[in-house]
Amino acid sequence: MLAVAVLVSGSGSNLQALLDASAGDPGFGSRIVVVISDRPGVSALERATRAGVPAEVVRWVEFGDRESFSVAICDTAERYGAEALILAGFMRILSPTAIDRYPNRIINIHPALLPAFPGAHAVPAALAHGVKVSGATIHFVDEGVDTGPIVVQAAVPVLDDDTEATLAARILAEEHRLYPEAIRLYAEGRLEIEGRRVRMRRAT
Repeated sequence: MLAVAVLVSGSGSNLQALLDASAGDPGFGSRIVVVISDRPGVSALERATRAGVPAEVVRWVEFGDRESFSVAICDTAERYGAEALILAGFMRILSPTAIDRYPNRIINIHPALLPAFPGAHAVPAALAHGVKVSGATIHFVDEGVDTGPIVVQAAVPVLDDDTEATLAARILAEEHRLYPEAIRLYAEGRLEIEGRRVRMRRAT
C-alpha cells in the first residue's frame, strides 16, 4: 500500500475524490497518510478531518522563500511516512529540493491540455484564446511549471456559451474521474518515465 501525502490550497474537491477512492476502492492501492495545506481555514482541511486523515498546515507566509517552504513541506510529509506527494489544487511551486527528495514521486493535476495553458489561470486563458477543446492533465512534477511528463489527459469541449465557471465545472468532473485512476496506476508501479513520455505497463 503506497503511503501518500496530498497537498492542497483550497476547497479540496480533488482531495475528496481521492479520499473516496481510498475508502471505497480496494484496488486503489494508496493510503493517504496526511493532508498538507499552505494556508489555514480551507475546506480541504475539513474534508481530511471528516475522513479521519491527519491534517497539517505549513503556512507559506511564515517562510521567506520557496526553498525553505518546500523543505518544510517535505519534512512534514516524511514525518508521516509519505512515499509520494500528490498535488490536488496546490497553488505553490515546489523548489528543486522537493524534486530531489521525491524524484518521480510528485504528481499534479492541471485544468488544461498541457503543454497548452500552463500556470494558475488555465481556464480563463483557454476561453480567451478561443480554443474549441480544453481538458485535464495529470503529470509528474519536474522543476518547471506544469512541464513534467504527462501521465494521462481527458478532453473537454469548449462550448460557445461557456463561462469560466461552466467550463471549469466540466473540467473538474473529468479531474475527479481521472485522478484516482492515475494514482491507482502509479501505486501499482505501472507508470514508467522514459524521457518526456510516460509508458503504462500492462497489469500482471
